[in-house]
Amino acid sequence: MTVSGVDVTLPIVRELPAPGGYLCGLTFDGEFFWHSDQEAGEIYALAPDTGTVVRTLSCPRVRADLTVGGGVLCQVGGRPKRILLVDPVTGDVLGEKRVLPPSGRLCGVETSGVMMWLGLRGPAVVQLRDVATMTVRREFAVPGTPSGLTVAGDVVVYAEFEGAVLRAVDGRDGTLLAEAVVDGRPVGVTWDGAMIWYADFVGRRLAAVRLSDLLSARPTGRG
Repeated sequence: MTVSGVDVTLPIVRELPAPGGYLCGLTFDGEFFWHSDQEAGEIYALAPDTGTVVRTLSCPRVRADLTVGGGVLCQVGGRPKRILLVDPVTGDVLGEKRVLPPSGRLCGVETSGVMMWLGLRGPAVVQLRDVATMTVRREFAVPGTPSGLTVAGDVVVYAEFEGAVLRAVDGRDGTLLAEAVVDGRPVGVTWDGAMIWYADFVGRRLAAVRLSDLLSARPTGRG
């Protein structure tokens, strides 16, 4: 599948191997990349310079993206999907946060610890929720079908697996800022303070592109 009207392909500037075969979530906590694999039912802490696995946590309920907030890993998992609060040292599930109404729509997640961004499908929306209550504070419709999601300042970046696209929207009002094709099939997405990384499902790797390259790819419309 290709996306009509998206003509720019972003160059990959770094890549790291992924340990598993069914790539899902990706986040960065300032020390490690955290990456989850649904088929293996595991979450990995990866060294950011080499991709070496430095810790493996069992998490059989992995289903999509993950993030870090409040000292725990926040993993999308279960049926229906919810946020699993996972101890990053032991792998114990310390609690859950329901995402109402219950469904399988939830795919992308990013949090600052107080607020949480979510990407949902069918219909495709990006939401900002209060972490304590999980009530929706902001919501806007977005093009495509979000998989992973991350935030860089006021910019929300989300991946579309089917179209192999990264999109950037304004987190204040949902305005589409940029969209570009990437190599592979992106699922989980994270921002390391310098680059946007995505988990490439078919390439079994983590790949990085420059945020500035993405933001220069202004949307031209779709036919």
